[in-house]
Amino acid sequence: MAAAGKAVGSGALETCSLDQILEALKLLLSPGGSGSSSLQITKHDVLLATLKSNLSALEDKFLKDPQWKKLKLLRDEIARKAEWPQNSEDVTWNFTSQTLLLLLCLKETMLCLAADFNPGKPNPRTPEVAPALSPDALSVSQQKTVQSILQFVVTLGVCPYLLPGVGVPLRCRTEFGAVVQDVVCLDAAPAAPRRLYASCRVLLNVAQHASLGSLIFCRHFGDIAAGLCQLGFCPTKRQALTPAEEVLTEEERTLSTEALRDMLDQVYQPLAVRELLILQGGPPQSCTDAKTQVKCRAPAWLRRLCGQLLSERLLRPNGVQAVVRGILEGAGAGAAGGRDAEATAADWKKCDQIAKILASCPQQSLSPESYYRDICPQILDLFHFQDKLTARQFQRVATTTFLTMSRERPQLAAKYLLQPVLAPLHRCLNTAEIPESDMGPGTILVTEEELSRCIEDVFKVYVVGNEPLTVLLDSLLPVLGLLFLLYCFTKQSVSHIRSLCQEILLWILGKLERKKAIASLKGLAGLDKAVPSLHSLCQFRAATHGGIMITVKEAISDEDEDEALYQKVSSEQGQMEHLGDLLSHCQECGLAGDFFIFCLKVVDFVAATLQRACASLAHQTESTVESQTLSMSMGLVAVMLGGAVQLKSSDFAVLKQLLPLLEKVSHTYPDPVIQELAVDLRITISTHGAFATEAVSMAAHSTLNKKDPEEKTEQQQQTSHESYTDVAQSHVKQQQSHEKSPQTGLPSSAPFIPKGVSEPSSAANQKPASITTEQLQEVLLSAYDPQIPTRAAALRTLSRWIEQREAKALEMQEKLLKIFLENLEHEDTFVYLSAIQGVAVLSDVYPERILPDLLAQYDGGKDKHTPETRMKVGEVLMRIVRALGDMVSKYREPLIHTFLRGVRDPDSAHRASSLANLGELCQRLDFLLGSVVHEVTACLIAVAKTDREVQVRRAAVHVVVLLLRGLSQKATEVLKDVLTDLYHLLKHVVCVEPDDVAKLHAQLALEELDEIMRNFLFPPQKLEKKIVVLP
Repeated sequence: MAAAGKAVGSGALETCSLDQILEALKLLLSPGGSGSSSLQITKHDVLLATLKSNLSALEDKFLKDPQWKKLKLLRDEIARKAEWPQNSEDVTWNFTSQTLLLLLCLKETMLCLAADFNPGKPNPRTPEVAPALSPDALSVSQQKTVQSILQFVVTLGVCPYLLPGVGVPLRCRTEFGAVVQDVVCLDAAPAAPRRLYASCRVLLNVAQHASLGSLIFCRHFGDIAAGLCQLGFCPTKRQALTPAEEVLTEEERTLSTEALRDMLDQVYQPLAVRELLILQGGPPQSCTDAKTQVKCRAPAWLRRLCGQLLSERLLRPNGVQAVVRGILEGAGAGAAGGRDAEATAADWKKCDQIAKILASCPQQSLSPESYYRDICPQILDLFHFQDKLTARQFQRVATTTFLTMSRERPQLAAKYLLQPVLAPLHRCLNTAEIPESDMGPGTILVTEEELSRCIEDVFKVYVVGNEPLTVLLDSLLPVLGLLFLLYCFTKQSVSHIRSLCQEILLWILGKLERKKAIASLKGLAGLDKAVPSLHSLCQFRAATHGGIMITVKEAISDEDEDEALYQKVSSEQGQMEHLGDLLSHCQECGLAGDFFIFCLKVVDFVAATLQRACASLAHQTESTVESQTLSMSMGLVAVMLGGAVQLKSSDFAVLKQLLPLLEKVSHTYPDPVIQELAVDLRITISTHGAFATEAVSMAAHSTLNKKDPEEKTEQQQQTSHESYTDVAQSHVKQQQSHEKSPQTGLPSSAPFIPKGVSEPSSAANQKPASITTEQLQEVLLSAYDPQIPTRAAALRTLSRWIEQREAKALEMQEKLLKIFLENLEHEDTFVYLSAIQGVAVLSDVYPERILPDLLAQYDGGKDKHTPETRMKVGEVLMRIVRALGDMVSKYREPLIHTFLRGVRDPDSAHRASSLANLGELCQRLDFLLGSVVHEVTACLIAVAKTDREVQVRRAAVHVVVLLLRGLSQKATEVLKDVLTDLYHLLKHVVCVEPDDVAKLHAQLALEELDEIMRNFLFPPQKLEKKIVVLP
């Protein structure tokens, strides 16, 4: 019988159809075909009668309809093999048993159909044709039928047998669930645990088919999980048990435990997390007591079990993401964000709860360190989701978790969170050791993706999290210098991480203690070499997607050494400007002012820098890098003197120790810019800030990068004008005290510093009065004083009086010119630059009288004047040309002829000076250049092609650049006869000239010429409306 039955069952499996099984399921649902809606309105007896009627109708169909014979044979075969009791006095269990048998029939039939299906090979000629549909696929209506029958199975076969507190009770779901809870007879055989065990095992068996499993777990995973938890883990009672409390065998409990773990491993992990959370601590539930309704919570054993299972989910690969998704999706945010995702992302309380869950070490973990080692990489992965809406939620959770872990276990967070985040930056510090395998030139140490991800993660944790924990601040300090250099590099071009770097730097500077913030700024300014920075072998490079990567520098040849030094110097200068830009954003918190007050305490550093510069000059070892360091330190002094901080008399007393060193630098240093700045700093310190030249203002501006340097310069010049009026008025008294210095104990060699300039505020508020003859004589006498500050101050005072059109001074113009010209011969930079300024101002007032004498001196040979004096006169002429502006056309002829003759001078420096002046003149003459344009062009061509000195050839090409730049669109008219010759000259220089600088000038000139011709040939279209008035 058994063999026959097996054969019949096997044959039935091959021939039974899905439609018959689904029709049988529909018959069980409702004889009227109205589905479950007709059952939801029934009460106790009506529901039982309906279930009996449906079972009877199904049996009649099996007995009377021959077409259903195959399905009956299949059902009987499966029922014979089934191991659970199928018959009972309880109608609900009979109904559940028949439903479970039909579901098993459906699963076996679908497996057989899928096994026999052979779709064949697709036709390559018709690739757009959809592939053949598998015969085990269910239609939409069939899926609805299966879902309805599954709801009945779970409602009648699982939920009524759950203990109070396990899962969501039926009474809390629907009205139909409350009815089912009352009609189920728990006293009838089989016992409740047996019924629950049979239902769960059959449902898991049916779920082995993929499509059926998705239908089961999608809606009923929580109920099945609750049943398996109860079957496998509910503690047994020691006293005698009633039939309703019958306990399963140990083997069945073990099978339930394994089934629960297998199911949890197979399903979508966020779904498992969400259902376990509901089981662990869902809403208060009602105990099924006939007399009282007591609110129940999940039992202790279930809470412990769910906590253990959740910890196992968390420790699995991608477990953190599963936990986060499970909680967030349970809050209403769907798998891809959902319509409630914005509200969920804004719910910081929920993020805090998730962070506490993730930061708490579970009992299953060996130690907190092992837990952090496994979990922290997953937390960092939450920062890097691509979907914008999902990424926003996960990033908030990750940021909150990051901060919670850093707060609770700072050492472990520093090791497993902060170190991986900052690893790309630590890899390139000058304190790191780069492996030899990565030392090859051009090797990429940090890719664009790594660096961008690092900066973005730091921004999300530090700036967005905005919690200045000690571990966070301490971890960022070692890479602060590297972040600043990266920020400076991003300022050179367009990069999406520039704003992130700026926000990070501003955040940490604002959150650090003031002493640490000042120390950090000290390192950023280059005042503390112990601060870690970029490795000397590394460099930043722009990447292809708008980011930046860090590579190993290329080997520098001897020819490129100067260029490398120039790049380094330019980079350091730019760093100071960008530091000033950062400080401009810190003015509200007072950090900028405190930093520059601190700079008063680094006068010793500036003094050491000046001493090193003097020593380098003595040993002839001065380099460009040292020149830039010297310029930077002098720039800091200029910032303090330029008004960044309010200096007191005691502060100037500290600064006066720099005067001897500045004097030595002004005499011996070869760079004229540094010489002039040193001289100006000396006089500014000596006069307690009452007098400040434009050079000091520009140095302060370049260091601090202020927004309105011109306005600041005008204010300082106005203060200087008014202060030096008081200088002249008090000069007689100071001279008398100077002569009486031996009696008062003052050294007779002390430089003359007028008393009135120590109070610039009072001088600045007074309108300058007309000078007297005695005051003029005293200042004229001081112009020959052996003390350099006194002489320079007198020369500049005379210049100010000329600018103010003081009648007494203008009457002595010839004498003043003589004084200025004689002081041009002085070797001190401060003196002769003051004299140059005086001659330029005097020439601006009386150009027709002063200019011929200056041209004669400039045009004289070496036997009359030294080359240095002629160069100084050339500087005067340059300033005069600029000051005259359009009026320079009146003196066109003598100026051009003098400069052209200077181009033929045997001294190469004088030739270069003449060409520079010629270029300055030509770009201001515009159309008046027409009559001499051929002469000038021939001169430039000859010099650029034949002069032996590279400096002169550079100057000649630069004249062409100035000429084209000054004329702009007028060049096509003014230079129409020589434009072709100039073009050929520039092409000749680009192709033949060996000097790179000259080539660069020529290339710039060609670009100017190209722009001019494009605008000439293709003028921009302008939409104009003309209004013509008719007569």
